[in-house]
Amino acid sequence: MPFLGVRVPQVRRLVRTLVRDLGIRDPAVLATAARELWDDATHREERYAAAALLGLPPLEGDLGLVPFHEHVARTGAWWDHVDEAAHRIADLHDAHPEETATVVVRWSTDDRSLWVRRLAIISQLGRKDRVDLDLLATVLEPNLADREFFIRKAVGWSLREAAKVHPDWVRAYAAGHELSPLSRREALKHL
Repeated sequence: MPFLGVRVPQVRRLVRTLVRDLGIRDPAVLATAARELWDDATHREERYAAAALLGLPPLEGDLGLVPFHEHVARTGAWWDHVDEAAHRIADLHDAHPEETATVVVRWSTDDRSLWVRRLAIISQLGRKDRVDLDLLATVLEPNLADREFFIRKAVGWSLREAAKVHPDWVRAYAAGHELSPLSRREALKHL
């Protein structure tokens, strides 16, 4: 998709300001706007604006948006869109842990999209001491042998983030599993 040249932080600021100035608080209105911006986008910044809308408080932790987050991963099909969507899934882990765990376990074995699998792998980034280590191990397992760079990077990144709070667990996990050199390097980077 072509770029207009507007940086992501500026797109986020513009979206927050516009929503605030228009007084929009209705989650349905925000979700509809996000979907239309995403699906009708002709430039990448429109998709960044859709992602910014999905990150606003009225939509935080909205389980009904799971299909749209999956749609973003499938149709955006690139790391920047998927990594942004991962923040929304992290919110869902907090708001609806059991339902979200079921979704990400399913996504972790998706045979149609590496981006959906990446979303599952990095879905707990930023959760710090709230990371569900059993769930992390479950979503990593079917992806450890994948040769795709973006999957290997995601495996290492998710482990590196978990290591900030659970360093012994990550060391033990890395010692007990065959990780790609990239995943291992990323996982143990700060240990």
